[in-house]
Amino acid sequence: MKVLIIGAGAIGCLVGGKLAQAGHEVTLVARPGTAGIIRQQGIELHDSRGQHRITSVAAAGSISAALHVAAYDLAVLTVKSYDTAAALNEFVQAAGGAPPPILSLQNGVGNEEALAAALGSANVLAGVITTPVSVLGPGAIQVDKPAYTLGLSPWHADVPASLVDATQSALTEAGFNVKRFAAAQSMKWTKLLMNMVGNAACAILDMTPAQEMAEDVLVDLEIDAWREALDVMQAAGIHPANLGGYPFRLLAPLIRMLPKPLLRSALRAKAGGARGGKMPSLHIDLHSGRKQNEVAWLNGAVVKKGEEVGVRTPINRMLTDVLFGMIDDGGRRARWRHNHARILLAAEEYRSRSGYR
Repeated sequence: MKVLIIGAGAIGCLVGGKLAQAGHEVTLVARPGTAGIIRQQGIELHDSRGQHRITSVAAAGSISAALHVAAYDLAVLTVKSYDTAAALNEFVQAAGGAPPPILSLQNGVGNEEALAAALGSANVLAGVITTPVSVLGPGAIQVDKPAYTLGLSPWHADVPASLVDATQSALTEAGFNVKRFAAAQSMKWTKLLMNMVGNAACAILDMTPAQEMAEDVLVDLEIDAWREALDVMQAAGIHPANLGGYPFRLLAPLIRMLPKPLLRSALRAKAGGARGGKMPSLHIDLHSGRKQNEVAWLNGAVVKKGEEVGVRTPINRMLTDVLFGMIDDGGRRARWRHNHARILLAAEEYRSRSGYR
């Protein structure tokens, strides 16, 4: 299979490297400097079995350059969600009237909708990866828990079964434990639940997930955000799926009904176990000085869908608003750092605005 990987971060290097190891023809699109390093050195993958250098990966400095020299059976989009619009525009223009089908392996909700609007729903696959991966440097990654689990689903019933089968086969050959999902929305929203925990609040408070999860009041705030997301999913007819070893179909009603003290230890274990020692993505974006943030596709997606289905989401709205307000304000970041009282007061204010007491 000839595969174009758009994005050379942790997931792009992981998927591209393992597909190339399995003998597939892979071209990785990266920033020009990173592309040059990959052309010279290949991809360096560290996991529990040691260090692997994969030199059979081609690299291009732009989507246009990659599509100019070859045709592909599949494109895989792994860029940050806030880069989707720019990548999609370049992809459509460079491919002309015959773009290859595309698989989104991005976090959050909303990317597949954008891809389907531009490319047609029959050309879009949805996917999720639950293996924690960290970037060590350009073209170098660390796999923290090498289970290599991946969820795959056609975005729409119009997607040819042959495309889904071929994609699953290639990924399985590459060593991924691929699980097919009939309902893409269930898969993506369940992954959103996993990505939400210990993410936005850690970025706002400049805390590690372990530090946040040590505080009962902050764990309770995470439970409230999760309950809002589950209420939105229920109102929208989106059912939680069992994903990444977590039986969310069973857990969802328990999370919504059980007293918070009974849920805290389980949530602490989930947040610590899922991240494998990584700092959460929203913290990395905010505190590395990036001018954009994926919170809009996580907590912000809960707010947006809640507005559509008539469910109030004050905690997710607060987390989204506060985090966006910090992007260009270093002084504000300093004032929120480790300030439990401030975030709890903000939560109460947003609840009050929504009619909660």
